[in-house]
Amino acid sequence: MQTIPQGGDTLFVLLGAVMVLAMHAGFAFLELGTVRRKNQVNALVKILVDFCVSTVAYFLVGYGVAYGVHFFVGAEQLAAFHGYALVKFFFLLTFAAAIPAIISGGIAERARFGPQLLATAVIVGLVYPFFEGIAWNQHFGVQAWLLQFTGAEFHDFAGSVVVHAVGGWIALPAVLLLGARSNRYRKDGAMSAHPPSSIPFLALGAWILIVGWFGFNVMSAQMLSKISGLVAVNSLMAMVGGTLVALLLGRNDPGFVHNGPLAGLVAVCAGSDIMHPLGALVVGGIAGAIFVHMFTRTQNRWKIDDVLGVWPLHGLCGTWGGIAAGIFGSKALGGLGGVSLGAQLIGTLLGVAWAALGGWFVYGTLKRLLGLRLSQEQEFDGADLSIHQIGATPEREVNW
Repeated sequence: MQTIPQGGDTLFVLLGAVMVLAMHAGFAFLELGTVRRKNQVNALVKILVDFCVSTVAYFLVGYGVAYGVHFFVGAEQLAAFHGYALVKFFFLLTFAAAIPAIISGGIAERARFGPQLLATAVIVGLVYPFFEGIAWNQHFGVQAWLLQFTGAEFHDFAGSVVVHAVGGWIALPAVLLLGARSNRYRKDGAMSAHPPSSIPFLALGAWILIVGWFGFNVMSAQMLSKISGLVAVNSLMAMVGGTLVALLLGRNDPGFVHNGPLAGLVAVCAGSDIMHPLGALVVGGIAGAIFVHMFTRTQNRWKIDDVLGVWPLHGLCGTWGGIAAGIFGSKALGGLGGVSLGAQLIGTLLGVAWAALGGWFVYGTLKRLLGLRLSQEQEFDGADLSIHQIGATPEREVNW
């Protein structure tokens, strides 16, 4: 009888890993549909190769940093308990690999390929798992201190902060150090608009991410016996709230409409297991508003050329999600309780600070040693031809 839950848990986590792996196709098509046509091939290649580099870095280094577990033993030992330890690694790897996929959208169209792969290895091998271990594996006694100081540990069920806020706040220094795309902001104060190259591909990417997110959140239970329909419905409600508010505030803009559900899902990850569905709807709606407002502000007023808006979407909405778990997870607002707003604030700010510091260090070092940016000529020709020597539609290649 003991082997039944073990086998079931292995299958449960494996299905979650496959669903989150599929989300990386969503990242790829979301970026492909947003960037100009001369950078579409690069978007597709980056996401796949970043995932592969992440796998090696996390397997050899990162998973050990976060959980103190390594796989340098015989296959007989690895296969024990239906290989549950291996599929758990696979599942958590897909979370770790989301970090470079997030960053990819912010630095699109002008980043060099090689330096970004080096950044991926360092971030997934060291920067990300360091905070992952603090939040999810009791490292350095931070959670114990929060429990004593605030009455609760920092709660981040599926990674609003650990994955999304960390990814978004690592991306911000990368975007700032790279600088805006050529001619995006002109000296006379005018801006060159770069509309999405393909709304259908952008929408496809958003839909793949939406569907995969139910694996991201629900399977974060990591055991079949802990599965919760509350997580699934809260994810659904947050997605709906983000979409409807982004539709309203974005004035029917399809880019906002298809990023709105992602904003809601980013925000609900942390508290999806403890919120009431109506609370999740509000959390998602607020996240949709944050994304529309801050994407517009960063692009137009602050002149930060974050191509896919990954800092507003993941960095800020993830930050909001960490804090929101402490508000809407409380029993006073219909949640299950067991959370502290103080712990959520401290844990979220700790994650944000670590990510921003890590991003500045990694990308600042690479900029000084290797350079981060394509040459002006390469950027003009596009990353597809400059890096991969082929365009997405070579039979009718034009310079957009």
